[in-house]
This record gives sequence, C-alpha cells and structure tokens, in this order.
Amino acid sequence: MTKLEQIEKSVAALSPEELKAFAAWFEELQADIWDRQIEADAKAGRLDKFAEQALADHRAGRTRPL
Repeated sequence: MTKLEQIEKSVAALSPEELKAFAAWFEELQADIWDRQIEADAKAGRLDKFAEQALADHRAGRTRPL
C-alpha cells in the first residue's frame, strides 16, 4: 500500500468531527502553501508583468471601480 493509499484509508475512517477538523487543517495548509508560493513568485519578479499590464490597462482607462 502506498503512502497516499494509507492516508486515504485513514481519512475515510475518521469520524464526522475528526473529518471536519482534518478538512479545516488541510484547507489552512493549502492556503499557507499558496501564500508562500505567491510570495516567492513576487520576490522572484514572476508577477511583475501582470502588475505592469494591470497598471497600463488602468492608465489607458480600461478599468472600472469595484
């Protein structure tokens, strides 16, 4: 049995309360991973072209207030 299969089996065996707690923990983990990736991408300049395009669109009047 692979590690993933073991995890799947363990998760499937959780009580509803445990599953709810696990789901909340996993959602937070995914959000933390996403935040770290966005931060790394920003520091590496991988988002610069998107920011520049958004600013250019705004200056050209191609945006609207939210």
